[in-house]
Amino acid sequence: MSRYDAVVIVGFGGPERNEDVIPFLENVLRGRNVPRERMLAVAEHYYYFGGRSPINDYCRGLMEALRREIPLPVYWGNRNWHPMLTDTVRQMANDGVRRALAIATSAYSGYSGCRQYLEDISAAQAAVGGGAPAIDKLPPFCAHPLFVEANARRVEEALRGMETARLVFTAHSIPVSMASTSQYEEQIRGVAAAVAKRVGRREWDVAWQSRSGPPQQPWLEPDILDHLRALAAAGAREVVAAPIGFLSDHMEVLYDLDVEAAALAKELRVKFVRAGSAGLHPAMIRMFRELVMERVEAGGELCEADCCPAPRRAS
Repeated sequence: MSRYDAVVIVGFGGPERNEDVIPFLENVLRGRNVPRERMLAVAEHYYYFGGRSPINDYCRGLMEALRREIPLPVYWGNRNWHPMLTDTVRQMANDGVRRALAIATSAYSGYSGCRQYLEDISAAQAAVGGGAPAIDKLPPFCAHPLFVEANARRVEEALRGMETARLVFTAHSIPVSMASTSQYEEQIRGVAAAVAKRVGRREWDVAWQSRSGPPQQPWLEPDILDHLRALAAAGAREVVAAPIGFLSDHMEVLYDLDVEAAALAKELRVKFVRAGSAGLHPAMIRMFRELVMERVEAGGELCEADCCPAPRRAS
């Protein structure tokens, strides 16, 4: 008999319409020292797409796919927007769920990709109180062969007809100080190497995107825009960008790559194609089914509270 009676997808969350954008961003940035003008600038990225992030549709699709694949109820709750995780945990408690397995919509370790999910799960349990179910989180899965396969298939699709294209893998940049306390950068480069090998590319690059910190704070580099300029100066005329750092098409993928990077590439006279994210590729659904069933049937690895250190605080 399984020790789990439910699975819960824990998403980042995203707005569904223009009216949601500012409240959503206020949730994301609460407690962080981010100037309001920076928040309003990011809001414009959402308004460009009608205020709707694709991330919630991804979670809906994943929930429906898993309901067809695993013999347990599947719930979904977000950290920053509706359905809020606390509301979902309360519904799970009302439904009689006693112990659940959580899937975070982040493949990598590090604070924002792993530990923060654990913190938000704990906060939701505390808000619900003594009746809240126990929730165990699956560990980061970026090293899983099916994650590599899904990304490789997306890259293969993008490379068709672009045999001379330079392959550039992208991921969300983080402060160097944060990168030094986690395996995030190493994991990104490991996935990039594995995907490149699968698609038969010996030469490839890793570039970073979506940095948001103050200019005096060092973040992982090169930025994708700077890297595009360098590639163009070196004679590159075709580039395929693969956002392996993102599980699905986040707003950062849509705006920073499909809008900003694509516009710069056009200015530089470089043909630019963005590979799809792993998303709901069949290999991803198989991977999640395997991870869940391994834990349900045999007791696989779990994510512990100390698996990813807290970020360093400025003194």
